[in-house]
Amino acid sequence: MTPPHSWGGGLFLSIRGEVSAKPTKGRGPRGHQPVRTCVACRQEAGKADLIRLVRKPDGRVGVDRAGRAPGRGAYLHATAECIELARKRRSVDRALKTPVQPELWLEIQ
Repeated sequence: MTPPHSWGGGLFLSIRGEVSAKPTKGRGPRGHQPVRTCVACRQEAGKADLIRLVRKPDGRVGVDRAGRAPGRGAYLHATAECIELARKRRSVDRALKTPVQPELWLEIQ
């Protein structure tokens, strides 16, 4: 997507050819939060409300606290119920397509 072009005087041209007094923004309204699904309970929640587990390049699974680590990711509520349900059903193993080491469950509880 190309940025809007300005002709001075505060007028902007969007990529659709529309002229406005404000620059167009490629993203939605302020305060938008991405929605993700918990692999245990399958409920949708804001990305910030979930724990991201990621399969690292070496094949091990770890907690991605920043939410930006490269690799396949899975989201999980930080509740004891969802953590236990994911462990029992092996939801994270399936989502990440790799076995989860037992010490990870101790780390996220």
